[in-house]
Amino acid sequence: MKTLYFDCFSGVSGDMTVGALLDLGADFDALRAGLDSLGVPGYRVAAERVVKKGVSATQFRVLIEPDTDKPHRHLRHVVEIIRRGDLPETVKERSIAVFARIAEVEAAIHGTTVERVHFHEVGAIDSIVDVVGAHLALRLLGVGRVVVSPIQVGCGTIQCAHGVMPVPAPATAALLRGAPACGGGVEGELATPTGAALMTAWAESFGPMPAMTVEGVGYGAGTKDLPDRANVLRAVLGEADAAAGAAGGDASGETVTVIETLLDDMSGEMLAPAMEALLAAGARDAFITPAFGKKGRPAQLLTVLCDVGQVSGIVRCLFAHTTTLGVRMRGERRVTLARSWKTVQTPQGRVRVKVAEFEGAPSTAHPEFEDCRVRAEAAGVPVRRVIEAAQAAAQRGEWCDEE
Repeated sequence: MKTLYFDCFSGVSGDMTVGALLDLGADFDALRAGLDSLGVPGYRVAAERVVKKGVSATQFRVLIEPDTDKPHRHLRHVVEIIRRGDLPETVKERSIAVFARIAEVEAAIHGTTVERVHFHEVGAIDSIVDVVGAHLALRLLGVGRVVVSPIQVGCGTIQCAHGVMPVPAPATAALLRGAPACGGGVEGELATPTGAALMTAWAESFGPMPAMTVEGVGYGAGTKDLPDRANVLRAVLGEADAAAGAAGGDASGETVTVIETLLDDMSGEMLAPAMEALLAAGARDAFITPAFGKKGRPAQLLTVLCDVGQVSGIVRCLFAHTTTLGVRMRGERRVTLARSWKTVQTPQGRVRVKVAEFEGAPSTAHPEFEDCRVRAEAAGVPVRRVIEAAQAAAQRGEWCDEE
């Protein structure tokens, strides 16, 4: 699995992202052909070598013809443009998802609905080209996993369509929710809404460069010349560490966010609904470990696993449903087996079974407990009997056809 690491030490924008991917080797002619299929007139794209503070980089530019109309598009107009392109469906859907997220953020900022949002800075031709071009270039490189550094946003103020705004601009700040970011040092806007939207949509995790065998390094240049650093986005492409490969061909490596808090003033009956709320909020898993707190007080260590995009919601859920005053979080790598759901027939009825595969063959099979409980109650038998029947059928490979 190819891993791509974005080092946003000098910020990030849409054109810098496309430039970095082209610098890594994404085919420019294939990129241009895909963009041409959108049928948007009045522009052309160019990629050229530039040097920023001694660093050679690719600068991707969208050159707008002088008399080209620049309408304030709504989301539906952007979606229509993307859908008519001759592009892979994943490129279309992921590009649309980015614009939809930007629309949601803009609607919240301006107190309106998604349908009524006018795309100003991000609705112009260049932003459509940047978002679609970035997704297409990512696919051309065969990237399977993206990790992003903390994002430098700059400081000071900028002039935009609505007047003078602080850095980061309101849309950028909202799009960075749940992602690590830092400011200061450089006056001006270093992270744009488009750049922030792409990084937070793609990132499996944030932090330092993960363990991988480096295959290439690319630099995408921004338009500004900064006083103290090269205005470039660095992208490092490589093969993921050997942990997943060592576990077998059906195992895949990924990063999850681990959130923990120590509770010494909640009863078990209050913890149970809190766990249910966390799972409903999108947690991959949640569990409790007995512990001892200060002065030897009995306590419970509540641990939650979630995707990086779910962090803010999980933290809000913890504050709402537990007595915690704070949480810890960290990113951790894990290796998992490929899993799928199958169905078996028991004397009491059909039961779903979660099947894990290792090296091409079923490794473990676990009947879904709730299915077994429902079947057992209906038949008036112990739930253990249904579980054993389902396990036996799974071991024999007696799978039912999908209904």
